[in-house]
Amino acid sequence: MTPEQLRGLIRDVPDFPKPGIVFKDITPLLEHPQAFRSTIERLAEGVDGLGAQRILAIESRGFIFGAALAHELGLPMHLVRKRGKLPRESISVEYTLEYGVDHLEVHADAIVPGERYLVVDDLIATGGTAAAVGELVSRQSAVLAGYAFVIELAFLSGRKALGDVPVVALIDF
Repeated sequence: MTPEQLRGLIRDVPDFPKPGIVFKDITPLLEHPQAFRSTIERLAEGVDGLGAQRILAIESRGFIFGAALAHELGLPMHLVRKRGKLPRESISVEYTLEYGVDHLEVHADAIVPGERYLVVDDLIATGGTAAAVGELVSRQSAVLAGYAFVIELAFLSGRKALGDVPVVALIDF
């Protein structure tokens, strides 16, 4: 399927989760097996030359795409979750939101020095969450191979927060 066809499966939900926000609902894409397959194949093609050795998938919708992409590429996948959600020893990063701060964690043994990581999420808006995961990778002396997103809200300029690292996004709004 073309990016335009995939884009047509993303539903706008006005005023969710709060007034003034237009939520991008990916569930119609997930309900369409051919579209989901095409999404994963296109992401895999886009990140093919980045040399990633592992995937870090961001909670929670990033798990869906990260797991399928890890399977497609034959790579291990690690979960990036909100604070207190991982069962073993973890490392944490604090990042700023428009209304405060939040924390993300990954298991302490998930990021191996020298390994190359691809950060995956469903959507990039301002880039703050993805940049925080990139900081976790750098702090552990690993290499950030790139970022992969299904959707990019280009008008929010989130790529700027990610520096010079390659960014793959299939659909832009």
